[in-house]
Amino acid sequence: MLQVSSLVSDCKANSSTKTNTVGLWVTVDEAARPDVVIYYLHGGGFSMGSSYFYLEFLLAWLEILQKAGYHNPAIFALEYTLVPDQIYPLQLQQTVSGYEHLCSIIKDPGRICLAGDSAGATLQLSLLLYLSKASFPGRESEEQQQRMPGFATLISPWPTLVTPKNRDTPSDYLNAESLHLYGRQYAGPTSNLKDPLVSPGVCKDGEWWTRASPSGGFCFMYGSEEVFGPEVRDLIALLRRNGCAVRVREEPGQVHAWPVVSLFLANTLGERTKGLRDLTKMVREMLDGLFMLLTLSTVMAIA
Repeated sequence: MLQVSSLVSDCKANSSTKTNTVGLWVTVDEAARPDVVIYYLHGGGFSMGSSYFYLEFLLAWLEILQKAGYHNPAIFALEYTLVPDQIYPLQLQQTVSGYEHLCSIIKDPGRICLAGDSAGATLQLSLLLYLSKASFPGRESEEQQQRMPGFATLISPWPTLVTPKNRDTPSDYLNAESLHLYGRQYAGPTSNLKDPLVSPGVCKDGEWWTRASPSGGFCFMYGSEEVFGPEVRDLIALLRRNGCAVRVREEPGQVHAWPVVSLFLANTLGERTKGLRDLTKMVREMLDGLFMLLTLSTVMAIA
């Protein structure tokens, strides 16, 4: 039973198996083209979780997107293969396939917002690095930029899979030692832990991150008490040093993936949906600003 059932209306959640991409397609009107698509990847240490477990979270977000003024928002939540059934690179390959599937639907990648929590947010960072990789065969830099998403909103990403900076805190429910075990299992050969496409936080190449930045930039939401806090702050600082647009919400006293956790555990409706409302506000501001900028550029070019 949905704890926030009052937020859900006229929503449809269907499984998608097109182009070998499997996941949940949550929308208001499946016959119409969406005006914004959230591409969501769930967390769970690469070895747990499912988009179906997140269905209440996704439906609540869809309703909030509607209230923010989107006429036909949609969310696609990818069902990627979990460890130990498969390890890297399959999960990244599935993430890329899901993104290409969405690009074929919405046509304008600028209307796609990458999103995810924990390991899912890490896969989104890997996707951005993959799309912008300088040695990507047969793709010029201008074409690369045209295929980048409009925005990325990352909830408590796991930038570097194995690092001493991932340390237990008195408040967070995560355990660094267990996380490092999950990270090693996902990566496979130890040498992969040095590959930015596996562990994005090891990438210190500012130019690569600049190319990887979505058109509207990044949003990071995380708790001040979480295990990944130091690594998230380091990544934010690196992005900002290299001119990337970054918005940050470090919630005081909160733990890992607090917008997701709050939806299930908070006491009041306002507290449950606070993270989602904050995310939606930033998505709307950044994507609308990007759309206005592109429209102005087109008008000036015609003139």
